[in-house]
Amino acid sequence: MKNKGLIAIVLIILGVLASQFITGKQEMSQQKGPKEEMKTVGVLQYVSHPALDEIYRGIQDGLKEEGYEENKNLKLVFQNGQANQSKLATMGQQLLEKDSDVLVGIATPAAQALANITKEVPLVLGAVTDPKAAHLVMDNDKPGGNITGVSDQSPVDAQLDLAVKLLPNAKIIGVLYSSAEDNSAYQAKRVEEEGKKRGLTVKTYPVPSSNQIAQMVQVMASEVDMIYLPTDNVIANAMEMVVDGANKNMIPIIPSVDTMVEQGGLATVGINQYEIGRQTGKMVADILAGKSKPATTPIYTFTTGDVIVNEKQAKKLGVTLPQELLDNAKKTN
Repeated sequence: MKNKGLIAIVLIILGVLASQFITGKQEMSQQKGPKEEMKTVGVLQYVSHPALDEIYRGIQDGLKEEGYEENKNLKLVFQNGQANQSKLATMGQQLLEKDSDVLVGIATPAAQALANITKEVPLVLGAVTDPKAAHLVMDNDKPGGNITGVSDQSPVDAQLDLAVKLLPNAKIIGVLYSSAEDNSAYQAKRVEEEGKKRGLTVKTYPVPSSNQIAQMVQVMASEVDMIYLPTDNVIANAMEMVVDGANKNMIPIIPSVDTMVEQGGLATVGINQYEIGRQTGKMVADILAGKSKPATTPIYTFTTGDVIVNEKQAKKLGVTLPQELLDNAKKTN
């Protein structure tokens, strides 16, 4: 009897220990689960300039806000083509080979390169003006494939209203853009349409590469009253050159991007580039978490923008900035 009692006690103790062991393993598994589930996001950026760099910073913060943080549960693989079109396909393939769960293309050329590489891996666009016009989706409201994202479409109508208000004597506007970027040509057409409504003569000045920008600005200086710059990566990358040429001839620049005002543009109504990136990051996070699919996620388009003015540039050009405008604008020097 004593032996049976002893055996019973031993069995009870073993049962308790086994239960504790199993419970402990389950708790450890639950604790390790999220940390071990590392997601990989491959990012391809077309070139480095302030606008696109701000978008990438926003992407990182947007992901972090949604619970995806580097070196914890996120591996962020970044490639920058530095405006070399021939490198984009190779870099995109490298990102694919890193087993990226989601790909991100910052700017149209980068997005197009990634779209040509895969029709399976989800692709989120960061700053593509009109994805449908760029042949990236079937429809901006119903993409239908593996691609969705954020548009950086500028409020051209509001920008031209601002230009007319600041430069009432300017009648001829010149649009400088890269002929290599599909979205830039689309924006130039919009400026022509909106310009005519406001009694402006619109002339377009496409350049095949950055090598022709300085010379083209000199040509424009003798033919236009102001220069409009669309969301164009080639032009943005050469902004210093554009500003230098325009300033020598006292020609105001109305850019479409907030960072270009900081670099020497006069003013704009622009979408915050960081916010474009932040929204892109949140869309990536939703896809990673299985909350959404690209095929049924509409392209996100901002409906409002900030008025940004460069007071130093206005003074240099002799442009008077109305007080009511200054009261509600973001100012940069």
